Amino acid sequence: MAENKAEMEKMGFEVALKELEEITKRLEAGDVSLEDSIGLYERGAKLKAHCEEKLKSAQMRVDQIVETQNGIALEPFETNK
Repeated sequence: MAENKAEMEKMGFEVALKELEEITKRLEAGDVSLEDSIGLYERGAKLKAHCEEKLKSAQMRVDQIVETQNGIALEPFETNK
């Protein structure tokens, strides 16, 4: 597990998502202590925020690519299609 902020920032989206999924499975199984559950929940919250930031960054890159290809205006990536 990446423990500090610098290590978390280097973590790729897929790795972070996999760890988040593993944490979710452990919490749903209910076989961890209350203290461990709190720690896992905190870690999961950090991973969730990291994944959301990676997705936001990817969306911004897609927006920029569309603008470059059109040469006219920025067309935001539609997420609700």
